Amino acid sequence: MRAAAAGPEQQREIISKRLLRAMALLVASSLALVTYARVTDRPLEAQPVDGEIAQERVIHVFADMSGAAQILDANGSLIADLPPTQGGFIAGVWRAVVFERQKAGVDPDAPVRLMRFADGRLALRDEIGGTRFELIGFGPDNAAAFARLLNE
Repeated sequence: MRAAAAGPEQQREIISKRLLRAMALLVASSLALVTYARVTDRPLEAQPVDGEIAQERVIHVFADMSGAAQILDANGSLIADLPPTQGGFIAGVWRAVVFERQKAGVDPDAPVRLMRFADGRLALRDEIGGTRFELIGFGPDNAAAFARLLNE
């Protein structure tokens, strides 16, 4: 047995006008704040403070779209040669690094610093492109992919 269809009066009351106005105000406020921040070049404030570095390694990453990645140390020695099934996250992060470097007009093949802080956080720093990636934000399994590079 089917329920009777709601009439036009009931359909109009699903979302009240007050709620719609509040949502529109929220969107407009968000856009105004972002516009102000971009126009005034406000610095990023939600970046974690760098603590004491417990472990650090300069790495060169060579990755392709399949997810395969080769990681070399500062001397050019092979740290890891990862197939697409194991290197997907590292290759994906590297594509983001390369994208930011291309926007900045700098060398896309320069090395980056992989760091573990005393509090256990992992970070990838690209001084050339000016970007930083807090790797724990991608989940513990993905951060572990980079953590293994510090220990090999």
